Amino acid sequence: MSGSAALAQFEILRNPQPLPDAERAAILENPGFGRFFTDHMVTVRYAEGKGWHDARIEPFGPLSLSPATAVLHYAQEIFEGMKAYSRPDGSVGLFRPWENARRFQRSAQRMAMPELPEELFLASLEAILSIDREWIPTTEDSSLYLRPFMFASEAFLGVRPSLEYIYGVIASPAGAYFKAGPKPVNMWVSQEYTRAAPGGTGAAKCGGNYATSLLPQAEAAKHGCEQVVFLDAVHRKYVDELGGMNVFFVYGEEKRVITPELGTILPGITRDAVITLAQEKGYEVIERRYGIDEWKADAASGALTEVFACGTAAVVTPIGNVSDHTGSFPASGGVAGPLTMDLRSALLAIQYGEAEDVHGWTTTVG
Repeated sequence: MSGSAALAQFEILRNPQPLPDAERAAILENPGFGRFFTDHMVTVRYAEGKGWHDARIEPFGPLSLSPATAVLHYAQEIFEGMKAYSRPDGSVGLFRPWENARRFQRSAQRMAMPELPEELFLASLEAILSIDREWIPTTEDSSLYLRPFMFASEAFLGVRPSLEYIYGVIASPAGAYFKAGPKPVNMWVSQEYTRAAPGGTGAAKCGGNYATSLLPQAEAAKHGCEQVVFLDAVHRKYVDELGGMNVFFVYGEEKRVITPELGTILPGITRDAVITLAQEKGYEVIERRYGIDEWKADAASGALTEVFACGTAAVVTPIGNVSDHTGSFPASGGVAGPLTMDLRSALLAIQYGEAEDVHGWTTTVG
């Protein structure tokens, strides 16, 4: 779909006071992450019996909500995270946005919310990119972060699914995650708190999953760690996932990679791409339970040569030391290993349009 075709599906209410060009340019020089937002946002409303309606592009700004709005009391909320990339030919690239659309639908199912049609999800992305295109950074490793979200908007108190919802998309320029290149991040193993349990919402991208990670994340920071490692909720010994990323264990001599199996963890879109790229590089990729004791033993013996995390924001990130209340150990060699960096470079090249996309993972806007 072209940007103009996407825009045609929305009522357009242009921001009468867009940020001046000079101020926007200054922001794009060093945007950080999640600190600044574009001039517009997308909103689409849903009502039972009426379906999706009132699709708009409107000025970025506050939403007016009743104190009894359902999301404030019962947490019916989901979201997605993705990036738009400025490409060498002047076009704008998206990486597997249809997978985000489908995961958004699966999250909605789990949270008893109406499914947003895939076509409308994709059109909303293209629409905001078309109207706020000048907000897309062009500096190295920068991008425009897109945040589609949906929440229960009916005003009522009662434990049942809402009958009304608001879907929205906001956009925020994002700078390079690592300004001096990727450095190994240190991990804290949470032994008191868990992220998700079988039958829970671990595979859905809902705000509650991230709220439960905040306290253990703060605990990690107190111990000098940047991220938290969650263990499974049943046995308390298998690596589940990190605070906001998936994790991979590399056995270089054996050309083997292990990553925790799906079920209680988020099926990451970057994770799926990493599995494909690693297999193409000749590695056997195994999805199974992986114990924290196995991690410690194989790191100590040298059999484990690399450990890395992956996700939308950081792409592929090496892991350094791992700590808990009993002490710490190096995750692997303590440096960014060759497979970690190969995968990172390959993925970035595809996302930014600098390498051929033989998988059909990308699409362009304009």
